[in-house]
Amino acid sequence: MKILHIINSLDTGGAEKLILESLPLFNKKNVQTDLAVLNGNEYPFLKALKKLNCCKVISLGNKSVYNPLLIFKIIPLLKHYDLVHVHIFPSLYWVALAKIISFSKIKLVYTEHSTSNKRRKKYIFKIIDKIIYSFYSKIITISPEVNDKIKAHLGFKNERFVLIQNGINLNTIKNTKPIAREEVSPNLDETFSIITQVSSFRYPKDQKTVIKSLIQLEDNVVLVLIGDGPLRSECKDLAKEIGVSHRVFFLGIRMDVISILKASDIIILSSHHEGLSLSCVEGMASGKAFVASDAPGLGDIVRGAGILFPIDDDDTLAKEINTLLTDKVHYNKVVSNCLERAEDYSIENTIEEEINLYKLLLKK
Repeated sequence: MKILHIINSLDTGGAEKLILESLPLFNKKNVQTDLAVLNGNEYPFLKALKKLNCCKVISLGNKSVYNPLLIFKIIPLLKHYDLVHVHIFPSLYWVALAKIISFSKIKLVYTEHSTSNKRRKKYIFKIIDKIIYSFYSKIITISPEVNDKIKAHLGFKNERFVLIQNGINLNTIKNTKPIAREEVSPNLDETFSIITQVSSFRYPKDQKTVIKSLIQLEDNVVLVLIGDGPLRSECKDLAKEIGVSHRVFFLGIRMDVISILKASDIIILSSHHEGLSLSCVEGMASGKAFVASDAPGLGDIVRGAGILFPIDDDDTLAKEINTLLTDKVHYNKVVSNCLERAEDYSIENTIEEEINLYKLLLKK
């Protein structure tokens, strides 16, 4: 069984992190699994995957992932694999079109990672999406909310969809040691309370709400933001405008995320919507209190374990942070509940279910 995963790039993101963690495990289970990226820029995740030397990595260029000529670079790849597993738009479109143009009989699988996107708000794309998705034998959905949303959007029969939750490597998180606070910033020591959010700086992430919450918190409460993206400069400007820039640390893309989480006091994920956020699950598994916006793709995962606050509500967020920092019993209970909830999201389960799906499709 030879499987090819195709994704836009290995820049930051949940789908990209899943690729990085899952491909080595597929190959350990004797499922030959390679990767093709539309944009082969040497992002940290791609460097990390290549360093593992676990699979073949095929770069289709280093320019825009929206160039339709990429279709013709994908076509030759279809001849060398039994099944292609695709992630993220526009890879979704280009692979389907490559199959159509080449009259290939290869089986395609697509993982739907998000509860929402801009295409679903336009009627013309609803029609185009139905055509494109119809060339995928199975559509994997990563959470119940993602499952419900894409089913409603496409209107396909239920048997076209399969729910397989994303997972994380729980053992790696358990065995990771916290980073020294001075390595985050020379001035940080144990007198500070560190709040950390891991997410790209783009919609639907909402770092601005977390930044604004600092106004209502003590001066020794600081915010660490890990990630990069087009909205990073706006967030920096906001922090400066409201007078908290000295309390916000922009660390960019990091490969020692778990070590930083373990050196933090509270992990936050403020978003308008998610699919199944691996940052969310990693936050709950870190042994620290986890707080998230009550957004699609987050609420169902966090409810009953971590703390939820209304989307865009920096006032309520500040109150929840303050309660966690001042009530140790409450804090410890939240940590315990989060650790228990994280156990439901082992990447080993994800891998086994996907391998079983591949075998089923290739028998047909």
